[in-house]
Amino acid sequence: MPPDTRSTVGAARIARVEILCLRYPLAKPMESVMGRLDSRPALLIRLEDTDGAEGWGEIWCNFPQPGAEYRARLAAASLERALSIVDPGAPGDAFRLLRQRLHMLSLQSGEGGPADQIASGVDIALHDLASRKAGVPMATFLGGAPRALDGYASGIDCRLAPEMITQARGNGYRAFKLRVGFDRATDTGILANAAGLIEPGEVLMIDANQSWTVSDIDGLKDHINDAPLTWVEEPLPVDRPDTEWARVAAVLHAPIAGGENMRSADAFDNAISGNVFDVIQPDVCKWGGLSGCLDIAKRVIGAGKRYCPHYLGGGLGLVASAHLLSAAGGDGLLEIDVNDNALRELLAGPLLPLRNGRAVTPDAPGLGVTPDRAVIREFQVLHFDFAPIDDSAET
Repeated sequence: MPPDTRSTVGAARIARVEILCLRYPLAKPMESVMGRLDSRPALLIRLEDTDGAEGWGEIWCNFPQPGAEYRARLAAASLERALSIVDPGAPGDAFRLLRQRLHMLSLQSGEGGPADQIASGVDIALHDLASRKAGVPMATFLGGAPRALDGYASGIDCRLAPEMITQARGNGYRAFKLRVGFDRATDTGILANAAGLIEPGEVLMIDANQSWTVSDIDGLKDHINDAPLTWVEEPLPVDRPDTEWARVAAVLHAPIAGGENMRSADAFDNAISGNVFDVIQPDVCKWGGLSGCLDIAKRVIGAGKRYCPHYLGGGLGLVASAHLLSAAGGDGLLEIDVNDNALRELLAGPLLPLRNGRAVTPDAPGLGVTPDRAVIREFQVLHFDFAPIDDSAET
């Protein structure tokens, strides 16, 4: 757990909150099995305490297309009072406390996901604030140290694999993940030719984005097993029965990866203790924040499995993922989306571009990144700025 920094921050409280929804329009729409995007969003949160210190976080908002604006409005409405329960000097329990506070909201709306994502973004911002005040990088604050990380090029449309891999290779990547699951013929073709896509010393993964059925996998298993794959990610929808997951694990030779859509500590416990998943991938902006995901990561590594953070969003969440992976240890790879997204490059600070094929975790205090207000103004579509209401005596 992060150190208790209350002795350095005193009794400061959160005095100001900003919710900033950004959109970067795409010249060419991005296609996936989940749908089409004609812009890339990022939903940022900035917290300022009564000492004037600030902390930044990011809230997951990739899908569906209008989800970023919705989450921005929901965050502004729900956090006005919810933040009264958190101590900015001791962020290590922030996600759990915020989820408790937002639990009734998620029940009433029938939407646990957005509440988890908002709590995760706040958790990151609180950790950024506390580690800045402590004067140490986030990875150090979390119990590790900044380090160079092997990254992999993610989000590669399998239909564009040759050109996208060539471009990513030129930018220093030596590991590549293809999005599959568009249709059986396309999947069969790309798997049959997978070995020809990579060079000696490189690695290849595939991500079905929950799009396959057991029947699909039975039909593709020979092609999957013949391909040189480091892992097969989310071959089934996360809510399929354990019997189906066991069937898939029995027929596939490559390790199975998943975790970005697991929504509870129990789900991660089952994945860590079970025999299906060898690679576990919580998303720091989607569930758990830094406090929840650090615990998961350490338990994954302790169980002899591989922790690789999932991430597909703006630059702040990517930097938070790098700090978390640096602190957790292990040999996990850092996921870096290589599709067009200025909100990744412009907000990731010194993390990108790769250096000698590796991403170097920032070593300045906190995340080591402060968003440029000019960038925010250029892409901002919504902005909320408010002082939280302290109703802690009522709760």
